[in-house]
Amino acid sequence: MIVILKKIPNEAQLASLMDWLAEKNIDVHKSIGTSTTILGLVGDTAAIDADLISALDIVEDVKRVQEPYKHANRKFHPDDTVINVRGAQIGGGTLTLMAGPCSVESEEQIVAIAKQVKASGATVLRGGAFKPRTSPYSFQGMGTRGLELLKIAREETGLPIVTEIMDAEQLPDFADVDIIQVGARNMQNFDLLKRLGRQEKPILLKRGMCATYEEWLMSAEYVMAGGNHNVMLCERGIRTFETYTRNTLDIGAVPVLRKLTHLPIIIDPSHAAGKAWLVPQTAPAAVAAGADGLIIEVHNDPAHAVCDGPQSIRPETFDALSKHLHALHDFMAENPVPTV
Repeated sequence: MIVILKKIPNEAQLASLMDWLAEKNIDVHKSIGTSTTILGLVGDTAAIDADLISALDIVEDVKRVQEPYKHANRKFHPDDTVINVRGAQIGGGTLTLMAGPCSVESEEQIVAIAKQVKASGATVLRGGAFKPRTSPYSFQGMGTRGLELLKIAREETGLPIVTEIMDAEQLPDFADVDIIQVGARNMQNFDLLKRLGRQEKPILLKRGMCATYEEWLMSAEYVMAGGNHNVMLCERGIRTFETYTRNTLDIGAVPVLRKLTHLPIIIDPSHAAGKAWLVPQTAPAAVAAGADGLIIEVHNDPAHAVCDGPQSIRPETFDALSKHLHALHDFMAENPVPTV
């Protein structure tokens, strides 16, 4: 249920309403927007009399929300969520580029790439320390040593780091990671999501390869229901009948999610395409559709990368792509897509 308050509600009446709802075991999420204040009521609201609340002087309107996700719902939070990570703003009209190698391989490698992508406009460094692989014989990442090398790269460049967690038991190792990535395979690892909800660190939640929009948003809801509202959604391609590309990039996810949720939307063209030459071709579509950012795999020697070399672009390609994407973002800001 959503309670839309009048512009300047009486504070005493508002406090009385909040106390009454608390007595009914209803959690209230207060969202103060630029033009209105909304109370999002979470819990068993079936017995709450909407007409009784509507009759209050401070109330403009009352609406029941049919969608099962509440905290992630734009109806609860009309303004876009903006997440700040060590000075990097994600959401709110900015274009965030997250870039770096699929896997951390050495200190020399990660520091060199971090410096190159920062010079090209990236504001977040990505890199895998723990790698979920289809084959148990494939490179599984450097583990905690990889995390330490990411931190060294952060010290050298100032870039916040994003890296993937595999299991809730690894959370102590991620205490100094800036953004925790939940991979596609863990999108519905509900025990992990609950644990992530009990801390405040930003979460980059990748879409499961066969997940619907609602399933994806319900996974975000697990994190938010625990109290952590710093969630970003990452579209990384879904599994379809097409085999030419690694996955199928669902660019339509951007406008759909923009309508359904207030959370920042990130696109991963690297995992969607699976081919380096397709990354610069598909990334602009994400910007044109209105994504808040992209996460792109960049490697200084893709032919010898230990993981996902075929989908990694070289630093000079990223440099040219970054310029193009920022120019396109500025153009789209000045020439917004007409709405129906």
